[in-house]
Amino acid sequence: MGSPQAGVHHSASSWRQPCPPAASAERSTLVEEVAKRVLALGQGRLLVGIDGFTAAGKTSFGHEVAEWISAAGRPVLRATLDDFKKPWRDRHLYDRESGEGYYRNAFDYEAVRNLLLNPCRSSGATSCVLCSIDPLTQRDHSSQTTPLGADVVLIMDGVFAFRPEINEYWDFRVWLRVDAELSVQRGAERDQDWAGSEAESVHRDRYLVAERIYLQEVDPLPMTDVVIENSVFESPRIIAP
Repeated sequence: MGSPQAGVHHSASSWRQPCPPAASAERSTLVEEVAKRVLALGQGRLLVGIDGFTAAGKTSFGHEVAEWISAAGRPVLRATLDDFKKPWRDRHLYDRESGEGYYRNAFDYEAVRNLLLNPCRSSGATSCVLCSIDPLTQRDHSSQTTPLGADVVLIMDGVFAFRPEINEYWDFRVWLRVDAELSVQRGAERDQDWAGSEAESVHRDRYLVAERIYLQEVDPLPMTDVVIENSVFESPRIIAP
């Protein structure tokens, strides 16, 4: 790649997952292909959105692409929509625990626009915020700013990333496809620590219901620049376009 390695700046959230180790030559090749497509968009700030069902592998893929772009010499900011949810202390104000309620009410799109996306789109902005409310500790990080360089690449993952409230911001959109049942299985296994025996029902009756509303109302797949089949971590493949 030839350029000196730049940095990847992560948020302060305790929800952050580590970058996975290289799983296979096949996966590394696909990550490189997507990263090169992002960089081919040119200089200046670039905003990349990664969407898909819960536990589709969005965060891991975002980390992998970020590492490749960083190694190519472009600074990267990593963010997740989970760090821009409304605080649990306000949950009495709205339904957030049904599938419909989760889809309508869980995320604070005003916060993600004001703290992160609008600054990234403003040539005069020199800093942004990568985390509003920590989803685990509920600590408010909205005053903790991160420098915003002129050529930074923001890679943000999260369910509902292509909703109308924020869809216009993305320069490049990635959809990771997994089967709905695999999403429930992976998510329930991942969230055993905090959801316990309720983990599967949370994913099936809340998250999956919300995601089906999203597919019906927004139809996000036609908006994407690339759709990746990610059911087998070691063997992802591009299936569209």
